[in-house]
Amino acid sequence: MMTVKEISDITGISRRTLHYYDEIGLLKPTGKSEAGYRLYGTRALETLRQILFFREFDIPLKEIRAVIENPSLSRKQILQTQRKMLVAEKERLERLVSSIDKILEGEKHMDFKIFNETEIEEIFNSMVSKMGEEEKSVFAKNYGSMEGFKEHFKENASSEKVQKNLNKMLEWYGSKENIMDSALNPVGREVADSLHKRLESIMDKLAERKKQGYAIDSFEVKEVIGEYGFVQKQLFGIKDENKFMLEMAGLYQDNEEVKKAYDIKYGEGMADFFAEAVKGFYKISE
Repeated sequence: MMTVKEISDITGISRRTLHYYDEIGLLKPTGKSEAGYRLYGTRALETLRQILFFREFDIPLKEIRAVIENPSLSRKQILQTQRKMLVAEKERLERLVSSIDKILEGEKHMDFKIFNETEIEEIFNSMVSKMGEEEKSVFAKNYGSMEGFKEHFKENASSEKVQKNLNKMLEWYGSKENIMDSALNPVGREVADSLHKRLESIMDKLAERKKQGYAIDSFEVKEVIGEYGFVQKQLFGIKDENKFMLEMAGLYQDNEEVKKAYDIKYGEGMADFFAEAVKGFYKISE
């Protein structure tokens, strides 16, 4: 039986990642020591090797879990899907290279498009399919018709500004397919409300830690930030929350309106405290 530290040393996987795999039921420890520490046996290590194999191909954790829980599921099918993802990413990078070449040749336009018109239309149709008749009538009234709303949506989604932001989202979600999956299959309203309430509860806990005088690099504060990041990951369906959380930290320090609202809600200096705590926690794993 091996400890988390020993598994981490052998595989290079961080302890935090192993704890997360346990939390989501992807890799449960074989047992626990008398002191309550996780212990892993040979079978668990084999499962981890399988997980790492699929992670090398950037396959989402939920698909990896499906393979592990259902061995009859075709690995070939999953790898074919992954190949399509890699080809799509390759094509995107080729477009960016081509755009840079044009700039070097004197052109000022740069194509940052991630989603093509068909994919944008798929997102729109999925969004509309989830609307009630009252919601549809509001949009139809504001834009003249649902078709008018559709054209407005497609025009904005295709703009360079939005596409640049989507490039940033690629870092958060790991692939275009993950972004599409999150857009087309968002968490339900009740789940979202529950997660938002949990985030507020976590922030109340952080504010209390600050009042109690805990340092930003203390275990008590890191524990809260780790929980906050985990919930954000669930809420947005993000593959890796590191860059997302660091981006959020920058927002709370650089945007005066956000900073002021945060301090009013949770106490003076909380925006900076939260931002610095996030930076300290997530820069470790950058």
